[in-house]
Amino acid sequence: MNVRILITSRLPDDCRPLAPHGAELIEGDDEFVPMSREAVIAKAGDVHAIVNQNELVIDEELLSAAPKLKIVANATAGFNNMDVPAMQARGVWGTNCPDSFASATADHTLCLLLAVARKLIEADKYVRTGAWENDGWTPGRWDGISLDGRILGIVGYGRIGRQVAQRAEAFGMVIRHCDEYSKDDAYLPFEEMLAVADVVTLHCPLTEGTRRLINARSLALMKPGGILLNVSRGPVMDNDAVVAALASGRLGGAGLDVFEFEPAVPEQLFDMKNVVLSPHIGGGTVESKRSAWAKCFENIGLVLAGERPSSAVNSIAI
Repeated sequence: MNVRILITSRLPDDCRPLAPHGAELIEGDDEFVPMSREAVIAKAGDVHAIVNQNELVIDEELLSAAPKLKIVANATAGFNNMDVPAMQARGVWGTNCPDSFASATADHTLCLLLAVARKLIEADKYVRTGAWENDGWTPGRWDGISLDGRILGIVGYGRIGRQVAQRAEAFGMVIRHCDEYSKDDAYLPFEEMLAVADVVTLHCPLTEGTRRLINARSLALMKPGGILLNVSRGPVMDNDAVVAALASGRLGGAGLDVFEFEPAVPEQLFDMKNVVLSPHIGGGTVESKRSAWAKCFENIGLVLAGERPSSAVNSIAI
């Protein structure tokens, strides 16, 4: 069989050796900008596998346009772009890369926390604009908060959440989480955890149960002046409620890598000095991306050989 793999972006050159030998690769034109959905559907008629960065919605329309499709491999940890029941009904495997991005995402979480806690972005701007040179030494102006002894509340205590905990403990933070399946000494029910945490960080998947989990009510339960971090999925938080909590001072700061309606970001956040923003890059390192491409091609090879993929999000009889 002449294997045809559609990749919605351009495959990085250093990852080409990872692709199944002899496979025909149908790629986008840009490594960073995915091809349009219309282009994917137009090219999908005779492809056996699709690799995407979670941006492509896999639904009945696309599945109908791809009758030979055997697997959709997300080069990401998430898979909320997949209509899993529809794929299941058509015998199409869905896979993700749950391990590839955990370490990098945990690093980025601490990066955001430190930037918020130590007013790093504001201080950087102060130096770059020449204001420091004009004002001279002003002790205390950039005093932030210490992490040592602060309580970090983790929502989503899986691969990423646990690695965040390891890093935070190195800074002297006290860990609390609300994972009911891991009721160790650090466990507290969700609302109790919110009430004691100095920092709340989100690392849960997007499900109907977690959509807008952080809303006006849950924010009101947090300590006044607490910090919110979101390096999971944007719709886990209510944008408007977070903006309102920051504007009122209920939230003391936020580090946000994802947003409810991204790439749109609430404009009110742009002028808030206690907010650090990044464009959904939490897991993005050279090493993590290469690991993800390798996992996608590994899963495609297994499926096309009639075997079960190693990181499936559904289950199909083989």
